Amino acid sequence: MAGAPERSVRVLVIDDEESIRRALKSILSARKYEVTLAATAAEGIDMAIETNPELIVLDLALPDMDGQEVCGELRSWMTAPILVLSVRGNEADKIQALDAGADDYLTKPFQAGELLARMRAILRRAESRVVPPPELRAGELTVNLARRQVFLKGEEVSLTRTEFEILALLVQNADCVVTYRMLMEKLWDDKEDRDPQLLRVHVSNLRKKIEPVPSLPRFIHTEPGVGFRFTPE
Repeated sequence: MAGAPERSVRVLVIDDEESIRRALKSILSARKYEVTLAATAAEGIDMAIETNPELIVLDLALPDMDGQEVCGELRSWMTAPILVLSVRGNEADKIQALDAGADDYLTKPFQAGELLARMRAILRRAESRVVPPPELRAGELTVNLARRQVFLKGEEVSLTRTEFEILALLVQNADCVVTYRMLMEKLWDDKEDRDPQLLRVHVSNLRKKIEPVPSLPRFIHTEPGVGFRFTPE
Protein backbone atom coordinates (compact mmCIF):
# COMPACT_ATOMS: atom_id res chain seq x y z
CA MET A 1 0.00 0.00 0.00
CA ALA A 2 1.38 3.41 -0.96
CA GLY A 3 2.66 5.37 1.99
CA ALA A 4 2.74 2.34 4.30
CA PRO A 5 5.75 1.83 6.59
CA GLU A 6 7.97 -1.21 6.06
CA ARG A 7 7.01 -2.41 9.55
CA SER A 8 4.37 -1.58 12.12
CA VAL A 9 5.22 1.73 13.81
CA ARG A 10 3.69 3.01 17.05
CA VAL A 11 2.31 6.53 16.60
CA LEU A 12 0.81 8.73 19.32
CA VAL A 13 -1.54 11.53 18.17
CA ILE A 14 -2.11 14.36 20.67
CA ASP A 15 -4.86 16.68 19.38
CA ASP A 16 -7.97 18.10 21.03
CA GLU A 17 -10.02 18.15 17.81
CA GLU A 18 -12.04 14.94 17.55
CA SER A 19 -12.35 15.28 13.79
CA ILE A 20 -8.55 15.49 13.40
CA ARG A 21 -8.01 12.51 15.68
CA ARG A 22 -10.58 10.51 13.73
CA ALA A 23 -9.04 11.45 10.39
CA LEU A 24 -5.50 10.63 11.49
CA LYS A 25 -6.64 7.33 12.97
CA SER A 26 -8.22 6.39 9.63
CA ILE A 27 -5.28 7.54 7.50
CA LEU A 28 -2.59 5.90 9.61
CA SER A 29 -4.39 2.69 10.56
CA ALA A 30 -5.10 2.00 6.88
CA ARG A 31 -1.34 2.00 6.37
CA LYS A 32 -0.65 -0.38 9.28
CA TYR A 33 0.54 2.20 11.78
CA GLU A 34 -0.37 1.39 15.40
CA VAL A 35 -2.21 4.54 16.47
CA THR A 36 -2.92 5.77 20.00
CA LEU A 37 -5.03 8.90 20.50
CA ALA A 38 -4.95 11.57 23.23
CA ALA A 39 -7.15 14.67 23.52
CA THR A 40 -5.19 16.62 26.14
CA ALA A 41 -1.58 17.30 27.07
CA ALA A 42 -1.86 15.37 30.34
CA GLU A 43 -3.38 12.38 28.59
CA GLY A 44 -0.76 12.56 25.86
CA ILE A 45 2.16 12.58 28.29
CA ASP A 46 0.67 9.62 30.18
CA MET A 47 0.15 7.71 26.94
CA ALA A 48 3.72 8.49 25.85
CA ILE A 49 4.96 6.91 29.06
CA GLU A 50 2.69 3.88 28.73
CA THR A 51 3.03 3.13 25.01
CA ASN A 52 6.61 4.32 24.28
CA PRO A 53 5.68 5.60 20.78
CA GLU A 54 8.15 5.70 17.92
CA LEU A 55 6.64 8.93 16.57
CA ILE A 56 4.38 11.63 18.03
CA VAL A 57 2.01 13.87 16.07
CA LEU A 58 1.40 16.90 18.29
CA ASP A 59 -1.04 19.81 18.09
CA LEU A 60 0.03 23.10 19.69
CA ALA A 61 -3.40 24.36 20.76
CA LEU A 62 -4.25 21.96 23.59
CA PRO A 63 -6.78 22.81 26.31
CA ASP A 64 -4.57 22.18 29.34
CA MET A 65 -1.03 23.05 28.18
CA ASP A 66 0.58 24.72 25.19
CA GLY A 67 1.94 22.19 22.73
CA GLN A 68 5.40 23.73 22.88
CA GLU A 69 5.53 23.00 26.62
CA VAL A 70 4.42 19.43 25.91
CA CYS A 71 7.18 19.14 23.34
CA GLY A 72 9.78 20.31 25.87
CA GLU A 73 8.41 17.95 28.54
CA LEU A 74 8.54 14.96 26.22
CA ARG A 75 11.97 15.87 24.91
CA SER A 76 13.36 15.93 28.48
CA TRP A 77 13.24 12.13 28.59
CA MET A 78 12.45 10.67 25.18
CA THR A 79 14.08 10.84 21.76
CA ALA A 80 11.16 9.70 19.57
CA PRO A 81 10.60 12.17 16.72
CA ILE A 82 7.85 14.76 17.14
CA LEU A 83 5.87 16.12 14.19
CA VAL A 84 3.91 19.26 15.06
CA LEU A 85 0.57 19.55 13.28
CA SER A 86 -0.97 22.98 13.89
CA VAL A 87 -3.13 25.76 12.46
CA ARG A 88 -0.44 28.20 13.58
CA GLY A 89 1.51 28.85 10.44
CA ASN A 90 3.68 31.85 11.27
CA GLU A 91 7.44 31.59 11.32
CA ALA A 92 7.79 32.42 15.01
CA ASP A 93 5.63 29.47 16.10
CA LYS A 94 7.55 27.14 13.82
CA ILE A 95 10.91 28.30 15.19
CA GLN A 96 9.75 28.01 18.81
CA ALA A 97 8.40 24.50 18.25
CA LEU A 98 11.60 23.35 16.58
CA ASP A 99 13.68 24.93 19.34
CA ALA A 100 11.52 23.10 21.91
CA GLY A 101 12.51 19.77 20.35
CA ALA A 102 10.12 19.14 17.45
CA ASP A 103 11.60 17.42 14.39
CA ASP A 104 9.22 18.81 11.78
CA TYR A 105 6.23 21.16 11.44
CA LEU A 106 3.16 20.83 9.23
CA THR A 107 0.28 23.31 9.15
CA LYS A 108 -3.44 22.51 9.03
CA PRO A 109 -5.23 21.87 6.78
CA PHE A 110 -2.86 19.23 5.45
CA GLN A 111 -2.68 16.73 2.62
CA ALA A 112 -2.48 13.09 3.72
CA GLY A 113 0.29 12.40 1.22
CA GLU A 114 2.54 15.13 2.58
CA LEU A 115 1.87 14.07 6.18
CA LEU A 116 2.85 10.47 5.41
CA ALA A 117 5.95 11.55 3.49
CA ARG A 118 7.13 13.74 6.37
CA MET A 119 6.49 10.91 8.84
CA ARG A 120 8.55 8.49 6.77
CA ALA A 121 11.36 11.03 6.47
CA ILE A 122 11.68 11.73 10.20
CA LEU A 123 11.37 8.02 11.01
CA ARG A 124 14.30 7.32 8.68
CA ARG A 125 16.37 10.00 10.41
CA ALA A 126 15.38 8.62 13.82
CA GLU A 127 16.61 5.11 13.06
CA SER A 128 20.19 6.13 13.87
CA ARG A 129 19.30 7.58 17.28
CA VAL A 130 20.25 5.80 20.47
CA VAL A 131 17.05 5.67 22.52
CA PRO A 132 17.55 5.58 26.30
CA PRO A 133 14.99 3.53 28.23
CA PRO A 134 12.43 5.65 30.12
CA GLU A 135 13.30 3.64 33.22
CA LEU A 136 16.68 2.38 34.37
CA ARG A 137 17.30 -0.20 37.07
CA ALA A 138 20.66 -0.51 38.78
CA GLY A 139 20.61 -2.99 41.63
CA GLU A 140 18.15 -1.66 44.21
CA LEU A 141 17.98 1.75 42.51
CA THR A 142 15.28 2.57 39.94
CA VAL A 143 15.26 5.85 38.01
CA ASN A 144 12.10 6.61 36.03
CA LEU A 145 13.05 9.41 33.66
CA ALA A 146 9.53 9.84 32.28
CA ARG A 147 7.76 10.24 35.62
CA ARG A 148 10.75 11.93 37.27
CA GLN A 149 10.72 9.42 40.12
CA VAL A 150 13.54 7.62 41.91
CA PHE A 151 13.16 4.53 44.08
CA LEU A 152 15.69 2.87 46.37
CA LYS A 153 14.80 -0.57 47.74
CA GLY A 154 11.23 0.04 46.61
CA GLU A 155 10.88 3.31 48.53
CA GLU A 156 10.55 6.60 46.66
CA VAL A 157 13.46 8.99 47.16
CA SER A 158 12.68 12.70 47.37
CA LEU A 159 15.09 14.67 45.18
CA THR A 160 15.27 18.37 44.45
CA ARG A 161 14.83 19.47 40.83
CA THR A 162 18.58 20.03 40.53
CA GLU A 163 19.45 16.65 42.03
CA PHE A 164 17.09 14.88 39.64
CA GLU A 165 18.46 16.77 36.61
CA ILE A 166 21.98 15.71 37.58
CA LEU A 167 20.96 12.09 38.05
CA ALA A 168 18.93 12.03 34.82
CA LEU A 169 21.83 13.33 32.74
CA LEU A 170 24.22 10.82 34.30
CA VAL A 171 21.78 7.94 33.81
CA GLN A 172 21.16 8.89 30.16
CA ASN A 173 24.93 8.69 29.64
CA ALA A 174 25.53 5.59 31.77
CA ASP A 175 29.14 4.33 31.80
CA CYS A 176 30.28 7.55 30.10
CA VAL A 177 32.01 10.50 31.73
CA VAL A 178 29.78 13.56 31.94
CA THR A 179 31.96 16.63 32.31
CA TYR A 180 31.47 19.42 34.84
CA ARG A 181 30.80 21.77 31.94
CA MET A 182 28.04 19.55 30.48
CA LEU A 183 26.32 19.33 33.85
CA MET A 184 26.55 23.05 34.57
CA GLU A 185 25.21 23.97 31.12
CA LYS A 186 22.28 21.63 31.72
CA LEU A 187 21.53 23.07 35.16
CA TRP A 188 22.19 26.78 34.77
CA ASP A 189 21.51 29.06 31.82
CA ASP A 190 23.41 32.03 33.28
CA LYS A 191 27.15 31.54 32.92
CA GLU A 192 27.76 33.57 36.04
CA ASP A 193 25.87 30.97 38.08
CA ARG A 194 28.03 28.07 36.91
CA ASP A 195 29.95 27.19 40.04
CA PRO A 196 31.83 23.84 40.08
CA GLN A 197 31.87 23.85 43.87
CA LEU A 198 28.09 24.28 44.00
CA LEU A 199 27.76 21.40 41.53
CA ARG A 200 29.88 19.19 43.80
CA VAL A 201 27.64 20.09 46.75
CA HIS A 202 24.55 18.98 44.79
CA VAL A 203 26.25 15.72 43.81
CA SER A 204 27.27 15.12 47.42
CA ASN A 205 23.66 15.63 48.55
CA LEU A 206 22.47 13.30 45.79
CA ARG A 207 24.89 10.60 46.89
CA LYS A 208 23.62 10.83 50.46
CA LYS A 209 20.14 10.00 49.19
CA ILE A 210 20.86 7.14 46.76
CA GLU A 211 24.23 5.62 47.66
CA PRO A 212 24.31 2.69 50.14
CA VAL A 213 27.60 4.10 51.44
CA PRO A 214 28.01 7.73 50.28
CA SER A 215 31.72 7.80 51.11
CA LEU A 216 32.25 4.76 48.85
CA PRO A 217 30.04 5.53 45.84
CA ARG A 218 28.40 2.56 44.14
CA PHE A 219 26.61 4.50 41.36
CA ILE A 220 28.08 7.99 40.92
CA HIS A 221 31.85 7.97 40.51
CA THR A 222 34.08 11.04 40.35
CA GLU A 223 36.54 11.39 37.48
CA PRO A 224 39.03 13.83 39.08
CA GLY A 225 39.32 17.10 37.21
CA VAL A 226 36.83 15.99 34.56
CA GLY A 227 33.37 15.15 35.87
CA PHE A 228 31.22 12.22 36.99
CA ARG A 229 30.23 8.81 35.67
CA PHE A 230 27.14 6.72 36.50
CA THR A 231 27.83 2.99 36.68
CA PRO A 232 24.70 0.82 36.56
CA GLU A 233 26.51 -2.50 37.04
